[in-house]
Amino acid sequence: MSRNVTVGLDGSPEGRAAAEWAAREAHLRGLPLQVVHVWEPVPEPMAQAPLLGAETQQHWSERIPREAAEGIALRHPGVEVVRVQLSGRPADVLVDAAKDADLLVLGSRGLSGIGGFFVGSVGLAVVAHTETPVVLVRAGEQAADEHELDPAGIPSAAAPYRPVVLGLDPAAPDDSVIEFAFEAAVRRSAVLRVVHGWNLPPYYAYALPADPQLHDEIARAQSATLAEILRPWRQKYPDVQVTEESRSGSAAHYLVDVAGGASLVVVGRKIRRNPFGAHIGPVAHAVLHHAAAPVAVVAHD
Repeated sequence: MSRNVTVGLDGSPEGRAAAEWAAREAHLRGLPLQVVHVWEPVPEPMAQAPLLGAETQQHWSERIPREAAEGIALRHPGVEVVRVQLSGRPADVLVDAAKDADLLVLGSRGLSGIGGFFVGSVGLAVVAHTETPVVLVRAGEQAADEHELDPAGIPSAAAPYRPVVLGLDPAAPDDSVIEFAFEAAVRRSAVLRVVHGWNLPPYYAYALPADPQLHDEIARAQSATLAEILRPWRQKYPDVQVTEESRSGSAAHYLVDVAGGASLVVVGRKIRRNPFGAHIGPVAHAVLHHAAAPVAVVAHD
């Protein structure tokens, strides 16, 4: 099957925001956009109920996704839009649909500014079980949100892109995650902001009062390691402006803090094929739930 960007469309505000983001990404990549609508069958007695009669089923399963896809095609005339209707459990169907995609895009629900954002059960299940990169887009995301303010201080999609942020753990760097972030920066002609949060081992707490320079020495070592990992990537992508930031503290909190000024946040997720236990690391999980920018989760071995 040909390469594409796939988006799951469910008619919700977050789903519509994800579809618009996916169309913009498809344009940047020069790929067609596949709009997937999943109809989850209901038991026959419920299907015959007045509120879920044949006419209502047809409206939700055919008319709404068709009109949504037609609207996307009109708003993004340079993008080929393909509409696909599938039936089954949404998480399972989307995981299967993602196998033939370069990228899968889903929506995440928005809450209050204090509460942050959260990903629904379908989104979490898909992220945990697909090896295709997945981007989660919050409800209300607009094209201008990915860009800097214009010279007049007005949000504008004509202004340069905000930085792409990559959360990188120097202890376990993965080439596929780093490459994804660099390619995203290239497509956007954006700065790549690489951030790393680290914590002192517990036993260092006893040494710090006696040696106040120890923290600074560890910080320099962490920064040097980060720079060494990125050195070949800077050479491979000489046109990408890269900034490196390493600081002590929670990596998840650090990424959530900087996400507000990003066009895209990129994090990795180690593939765990054991059917039991968590399949999303704590940093990726926190960023998915609370980052204000779209978040790309790149699975890796």
